[in-house]
Amino acid sequence: MNPLAMPSSSRSADWLIFAVMVLAIGIAVGIVFIWAVLFRPKTIKRHRHKHRRKRHKRQRNPTLAQSGGLPPMRDPNQPPPGP
Repeated sequence: MNPLAMPSSSRSADWLIFAVMVLAIGIAVGIVFIWAVLFRPKTIKRHRHKHRRKRHKRQRNPTLAQSGGLPPMRDPNQPPPGP
């Protein structure tokens, strides 16, 4: 006789206990899920501010006409000016 073999009535009792445990765990998970969806603490909502266009235009770099044109040509033999 196999020592690991159980009588059939014991196997059905084990399955019943297993089913009750799975059902209890399922109910606990369901309750946590319902709480998470319905009763979770509300997070602080951050309101997004609309960006308003400034009425004055941002000053850009001057054009060549405004700055007086290009600087004069540099002599190729002369080293560039230092900082």
